Amino acid sequence: MTESVLDYMTRLGRAARQASRIIGRASTAQKNRALLAAANALDAARAELSAANELDLAAGRANGLEPAMLERLALTPARIDGMIVGLRQVAALPDPVGAIRDMSYRPSGIQVGKMRVPLGVVGIIYESRPNVTIDAASLCLKSGNATILRGGSEAIHSNRAIAACIQRGLAEADLPAAVVQVVETTDRAAVGALITMPEFVDVIVPRGGKGLIERVSRDARVPVIKHLDGICHVYVSAHAELPKAQRIAFNAKTYRYGICGAMETLLVDQAVAQDFLPAMAAQFREKGVELRGCQRTRAIIEAAEATEEDWNTEYLAPILSIRVVDGLDQAIEHINRHGSHHTDSIVSEHQGETRRFVAEVDSASVMINTPTCFADGFEYGLGAEIGISTDKLHARGPVGLEGLTCEKYIVVGDGQLRGQEPV
Repeated sequence: MTESVLDYMTRLGRAARQASRIIGRASTAQKNRALLAAANALDAARAELSAANELDLAAGRANGLEPAMLERLALTPARIDGMIVGLRQVAALPDPVGAIRDMSYRPSGIQVGKMRVPLGVVGIIYESRPNVTIDAASLCLKSGNATILRGGSEAIHSNRAIAACIQRGLAEADLPAAVVQVVETTDRAAVGALITMPEFVDVIVPRGGKGLIERVSRDARVPVIKHLDGICHVYVSAHAELPKAQRIAFNAKTYRYGICGAMETLLVDQAVAQDFLPAMAAQFREKGVELRGCQRTRAIIEAAEATEEDWNTEYLAPILSIRVVDGLDQAIEHINRHGSHHTDSIVSEHQGETRRFVAEVDSASVMINTPTCFADGFEYGLGAEIGISTDKLHARGPVGLEGLTCEKYIVVGDGQLRGQEPV
């Protein structure tokens, strides 16, 4: 790249701003045509996608990437299938852009309501998972936004191959290529430029490790929708059906270790710990999960000693912390103190207890008798997600189409003048 990183990113930003005006007024049919054409392009390019991904995996192994990171990086046939399904599902979703609600007459005779509109240009910074490229592109496109995607250097070949498929879809729908731009440089200075261009970028969505999130939150001059750690809990209540609880806890941890919705801490009510933990521990050990427990846990099962740091750690690995608690109050207190406000679940058949749990646990998703790994835009019916926001402003939880739009007031009159009685 002969031009400077700043000049390159400025060029991308300027093109994205121009493209945002075109995609913002595109019809639903035109956007859907681009999505479906991109899905067909992915399906036709399976061999190219796998070959590009193998280059990234080989480099990752050579560079000593952790197994969890390699797992996130892999583009398996099932994940390619998932990207194709995701594109088609987003195409089938209702288009939020232009929807008008709450129109009402005011005493002056004017009508006031709200219209849902695109955010404009969305910058997305992410690591490892190349399937995020397609999720982010599809959601931004359908919600009428242009997007600049800056994936991790470890997935550069995969992201380029996916981007080529997206470009084919845009071309088939007569939409400009700059609607979706993948940053070609792996220079980290590109991130610094992207998050400090408010003239071109309207919002930043960082998806990655804690260091990335903290850097973006600290340095950005653009509003940020952030996703911090996924320190997720399952609380097995004294009123739980233990066989059900065992299935839920096992699935919450072992469905996939590398996702942000994986359970990292299991809380067990002291009233059922003696009956529940031995069989549960045996099932985890058979799967190869390392157990770390509090003193009361270790009096019942074999486990390493859990430290204060364990309660505050997102492992993204086959490691699980276990704590025996005195009841609902202590479980809620532990979650609100040590959790990341992402996703937490209670297993209980007591309605009053579950109501308290969902009301008092301060997380983006709170679940009843459900494994935390269900915290996913696809599972929530959003088609895909651009991330899971642990913020409380604008968007919280899985961010889908609606989270990538905002509302503006619209006012309709017929010549009314302020300060004069309506005729």
